[in-house]
Amino acid sequence: MTVHEPGLGRYYEDFAVGDIYQHPLGRTISEADNTWFTLLTMNTNQNHFNAHFAERAPVGRIIVNSGLTVAIVLGISVIDVSQTALMNLGWDEIRLTHPVFVGDTLYAESIVLEKRESASRPYAGIVTCRTRGLNQDGDEVMSWRRSVMVYKRDAPHDKQYFPQAKTGPLTI
Repeated sequence: MTVHEPGLGRYYEDFAVGDIYQHPLGRTISEADNTWFTLLTMNTNQNHFNAHFAERAPVGRIIVNSGLTVAIVLGISVIDVSQTALMNLGWDEIRLTHPVFVGDTLYAESIVLEKRESASRPYAGIVTCRTRGLNQDGDEVMSWRRSVMVYKRDAPHDKQYFPQAKTGPLTI
């Protein structure tokens, strides 16, 4: 088993079953993040935006919208798991195991469970990982199993996409 330090992007060939990626970025959730996400997604559960109402609930305070926490943990994992993806294939076994509150900082890590070459796209492979989100105290707040199709190193699709400046290259 290899534990990988933070880095940027992986190709199909870089993944090995059993490898663990400790994703390099953490993200603190603000009240504005939670309120905006909740309102944008039309979630009317007051436990996400009404402090007075939420005080009466068992946890006694606003709980961050679980859709937001899933989105943040997913985003944190992109740099290692799906930076070179051409598509997500599915999420399974999503578990929300600990409440998340405004002010919590989320981190994530993933372990590679499976990999195989794509039968229909010779320039890609399918990687399946288990990802878990942790708060600043080390509590696991969520987990899932995700399959993603990523490019192989020699795939041309994600190369040479940066535009050429009409004024020419940068110079000193």
